[in-house]
Amino acid sequence: MININDIKNGMTILFEDNIYVVLDFQHVKPGKGAAFVQAKLKNLRTGSIIEKRFNSGVKVEKAMIEKKNMQYLYESGGVYTFMDNQTYEQLELSEEHLGNDKNYLKDGLEVMVSIYQGEVLGVILPEKVELKITSTEPAVKGNTTNNAQKDAYVETGLLVRVPLFIEEGETILVNTKDGSYASRA
Repeated sequence: MININDIKNGMTILFEDNIYVVLDFQHVKPGKGAAFVQAKLKNLRTGSIIEKRFNSGVKVEKAMIEKKNMQYLYESGGVYTFMDNQTYEQLELSEEHLGNDKNYLKDGLEVMVSIYQGEVLGVILPEKVELKITSTEPAVKGNTTNNAQKDAYVETGLLVRVPLFIEEGETILVNTKDGSYASRA
């Protein structure tokens, strides 16, 4: 158990039978009344974000999240298979469990899988992934306005806005936080 005054950003806590990661917090000492901690928490099971006010001195339990280095192997019928790099055990996650993260998975990609007491909470992707462009329109000659972009589909089916000079068959780096184009690979 830790005192609510000792929480830090990125810390995982157990609260009301859920596992939360602390996104942001602020110690507040109003002129009148007791001090409190205003925290922004993300539920690791549902992905929802809540704002919670804790009275100063409240104790919360710290959640010990295990992170395993795993490799993405393949997808079959909406089930995504990962392999533990140490034990070679395989783990299967559903499309619903992965959510938007499935758009960045390609064979052989190294990811971190977060687990709490045997329950898989989710996949932590690298900051950027290399993806090959499978289809995009050719650049129109003379169309050189500032930051002009076009749609491009990558090998995972994700739609990415890319600069006009990017061609079909090229490999690009894509940000996994927002799905935006980062650079050529």
